[in-house]
Amino acid sequence: ALVARVAREMQRAGRIVWRGLALRAPLAGDDGGTRWATAMPDVFSIRHTTVEDYAEPVVHEIKVRRADLLADLRRPDKGGAYRALASQCWYVFSEGIATPDEVPEPYGVMLACADGRLEVARAAPRRAARVPFSVWMALARANAEPPDEDDGQAGLADADPAG
Repeated sequence: ALVARVAREMQRAGRIVWRGLALRAPLAGDDGGTRWATAMPDVFSIRHTTVEDYAEPVVHEIKVRRADLLADLRRPDKGGAYRALASQCWYVFSEGIATPDEVPEPYGVMLACADGRLEVARAAPRRAARVPFSVWMALARANAEPPDEDDGQAGLADADPAG
């Protein structure tokens, strides 16, 4: 339910949203080369824009149990993969799971309040990031979340085609 709530909020903010993606992310290898990790963000979104430099990819990782959050934080490759793919990375969890200072600085923290609000406890640092071609291909093959509301096109059917 929390994943769906975050996805809806990103859509309301004008973003195109995907859930259930598996994306390959480049990480620096110990030998100076590139090694690859699979990133599976709970919510991945980009701005609705036609300018590639303005896409601003964002990852939201949702945690509903403290043990899951702590396990994630012990896996540096997982966080590295998210940061390789996004200009901002966020952890979202319910109040009481953890405090914002338990989450490393490269991540923003949102708290899911009991009243349904998502509250920014600490803003995510923004980095310049472009969506790699391989990610564009994965997004093209995946289905974006359908918007809950009218997409702006429905009213066009009501117009008189004759003018």
